[in-house]
Amino acid sequence: MRKLTRPRSGRMLAGVCAAIADYFKIDATLVRLGAVVLAVFTLGTAVVAYAAGWLLIPEEQDEHAAWNV
Repeated sequence: MRKLTRPRSGRMLAGVCAAIADYFKIDATLVRLGAVVLAVFTLGTAVVAYAAGWLLIPEEQDEHAAWNV
């Protein structure tokens, strides 16, 4: 089962678009362009949605997190 997580690599800002791209197996550039277009046409509502994604989508766990204590 796939999980929606913000990756630690390949992000531009918070990794929300990269997470969506990874989840749906599409190019992150397309998701980023779509986010910009939505931000323009929704008069900034998409920016609020991006911020919500930043807060709600968990960050990808480091496989060595237990050793980095």
